Order: sequence, then structure tokens, then C-alpha cells
Amino acid sequence: MRRIHSRDVKPGMTVASDVFALNNQLVIPKGVVLNNKTISKLSFYSVPFIQIEDEIINEETKAPQTYHEKVQNDPQFQAFKAKFEQEVDSFKNQLNDVVNQNEPLDLDSLLERSNNIVNSAPDSIGILTLLSNMHSYDDETFAHSMNVSLICNLFAKWLHLSEDEINKATLCGLLHDIGKLTIPGNILRKPGKLTDPEYTKIKEHCRAGYQILRDNNIDPHICNSALMHHERSDGSGYPLRLKDAQIDPYAKLVAIADVYDATTSPRVYRGPMCPFEVISIFERDGLQKYSPEYILVILENIVNTYLLETVKLSDDREGQVIYINKNHLGRPTVKIKDVYLDLSTTKEINIVEII
Repeated sequence: MRRIHSRDVKPGMTVASDVFALNNQLVIPKGVVLNNKTISKLSFYSVPFIQIEDEIINEETKAPQTYHEKVQNDPQFQAFKAKFEQEVDSFKNQLNDVVNQNEPLDLDSLLERSNNIVNSAPDSIGILTLLSNMHSYDDETFAHSMNVSLICNLFAKWLHLSEDEINKATLCGLLHDIGKLTIPGNILRKPGKLTDPEYTKIKEHCRAGYQILRDNNIDPHICNSALMHHERSDGSGYPLRLKDAQIDPYAKLVAIADVYDATTSPRVYRGPMCPFEVISIFERDGLQKYSPEYILVILENIVNTYLLETVKLSDDREGQVIYINKNHLGRPTVKIKDVYLDLSTTKEINIVEII
């Protein structure tokens, strides 16, 4: 029997002891084999941990490790995960002191926390892959903020920004959601669909974050990133419905990193979206909603990190990504045994998983 976080449960696991909600209501009885429906109940009742039975593994019939299992079992990833969680814990404490006790923001200390994680990342595993497997930290708001910080750091390097600009982009990502600390936790952590009033409340985090940072005399670009990271170049964003030229350039970078992390990170109700699927979404909507000089460079660099990886297609075939199609980055050419399948011309088939 072992205790695991509810985010890590999978269909087929057996519950080892009765699971109760905070009000002592029985949610799942002992002995139940989990499926998608019962896993959803854990989220609905905000159950953080459960006990599951140890699996008896027959080595002869043991399924091969998935791509994410390979990464998560890598000792280098586990060391990175430990450093990540240590720094996010400290980051969480610092920001809570700022919001709740009016402590001053120490940008140098915050930047050091992000850089400590960057420096602990192994060369053999890309930072995007590392972050897509980081899903066991208890507070998603702080983990997401750190993820966006690290992604902004990477994106800024891809864009060949100066060291000072890279550091500023890193801090913009780290503090973009600071306003969420003013939003009631029951709304932030609500597992189901938000009501219209709740969604309106959530959107207030942009103005709240801007106010907190401005009151601390923080760099205007960092303040603007908190205010504008949900703005879109076509004017469809919030809170001010700004258009391209009106949006701070650092906020444009944070917006892309924010969406990329939200879509590629696992959630209680689903696994992480395949990066190729996310890239295709960006290609479809990106040139209208995001800054073209950023999005094109970023997408090409993202897809190049998965060159030569083995992937699973929507028709259940498996193959290797061998060529990136510049005009259809989310639809590369895949080698399946001796067959070369150009997904840019085969619209009915797509990549669903990296294995």
C-alpha cells in the first residue's frame, strides 16, 4: 500500500482504504478499481491524497514505459524535480509575505530561484520536457508561475535577447500571476466549470497583480506583464481589450509561455496535451492572437526539440519524426518503418503522443 497525490492516480489502480471528503462523506470505498469517472470524483471533492494497493507486476507482461514514465524515472529528472519543488516552496513563501504582510519584493532573490532551477536542468532532457512532467506540486498557481518563468527564460534565449532582457523576461513570467493571490482559493481551485461571476472574479487578477507590483515600484515591463498577459493582438483578450501595438512586448512573450504551459501540463481531468497538437493550435490562431515576430521563432524552436523522437499517430501507428515542415510545424514528416508519411499533406492523421 502506498500514498499518492490524486493528480498521479491512473485508471486501473486499486483503492487501498476508504476515501473521504473533508466533511467525512465517503467518496470512494476500499477495493474500487479506479476509472475516469471515479478519478473525476477525487477532483470534485478536492481529495489531495489517497492510498492505493501496490501493483503486482509480471515482468513478462509488463507494458513498456511511456515517454513520460521514462522521463519521470530518470535520476536526473528526479534531482531536477527536487530542486524545482524546493525553490517553488521558497517562492511561495516570499510572495505570500508580499501580499499578506506587505513585505517588499526582492527581485534579485526571486531571479536567483528561477536561475537555480535552470542551472539544475540536465543537458540530456530539454526544459520543456522536464516541465511537462512536473505535476505533483501541491499548489498549481505557484508551480505554474515558476514554469512560465522558466519558459520565458528559454524563449528569450531563442529570441537572442540580451542577458538583462532575459532576466527581465524571467521575472515577468515569475510574477505574471501574482494577482491570483488576491482571488478566493475556492474559486481558484474549483474543479468544475466556473460560473460567470466566478470567471469575472478570476479575471480581476490582472489588475490586482499590476497594482501590487506598481505599489512595490517594480519595473514597468514586469507590471505590464501582470496586467496584459491575457491580452491578444487581435483585441480579443482582457482586461483592456488592447491590440498588438498597445501590448507590452514582455507581456506578449509571457502570453505565449502562459498558454503553452497551461496546455502541455497535466491536469486532474486529463493528461498533458501533445506538443504537436499545441503547436497546431498556435499555428491556427497564433498569427492573429500573438506577436508574429515571437510566435514563429518560438514554435520552430519548440518543434525542433522533438526531432527524431518516436511518436504515436491517430491511426495507432508509431514512427520517428525525421523532418520539420516549415509551413506546417505541427505536422512533420514521420518515418514508419520504410514509409515516409508527410502529415502536412495527410490531414486526416495527426500525432497524438510522444512515446
